[in-house]
Amino acid sequence: MASRTLQTHTEEETIALGRELARELGGVVLLIGNLGAGKTTLTKGIVEGRGVVVADEVSSPTFTLIHQYGNEDPIFHIDLYRLDEERQVETLGLDELFASGSLVLLEWAERFPALLPAERTEIRITAADDDTRTIQITELQKRELR
Repeated sequence: MASRTLQTHTEEETIALGRELARELGGVVLLIGNLGAGKTTLTKGIVEGRGVVVADEVSSPTFTLIHQYGNEDPIFHIDLYRLDEERQVETLGLDELFASGSLVLLEWAERFPALLPAERTEIRITAADDDTRTIQITELQKRELR
C-alpha cells in the first residue's frame, strides 16, 4: 500500500493538484472528507487535467447523484451523500461503472464499504481553519495469493 501526503493553501492550488493527479489516477477513486473539505474542488482539477471539460463545468452531483463528463473516455463523478442504505446505492449500477475501465470519482462512498472494490485509490482531504488542505493519497490493492 503506497501512501503520500500533500498540502494546498488555496482553491486554485487544490485544482492545480487535481490536474497533476489526473495523469496518474485510474479506476475507482474515493474522495473522503467532511462537507466543504474540497472534494469537488479537487475533482474540478482532475477532470480538467484529463482534458474532458474545463474546471468551471464541474459541479457536485449531490442531487443528481452521478455526473458523466465526456463521452469517448468518460469520467464519472458520483456523490452518495444523500443515500442512507446499501440497497439505494446498488440501484445506481456502480459495478458496471467500476468494470467499465473509466475513471470513477466517488464522494461519500466510504459509508458503504461492502460495495467498494478492493483495488482503489483513497484520497482523504482535511481542511484547516484557513484555506489549507491536507490531502493524503493511498493506493489499495488486492493481496496476491501465493
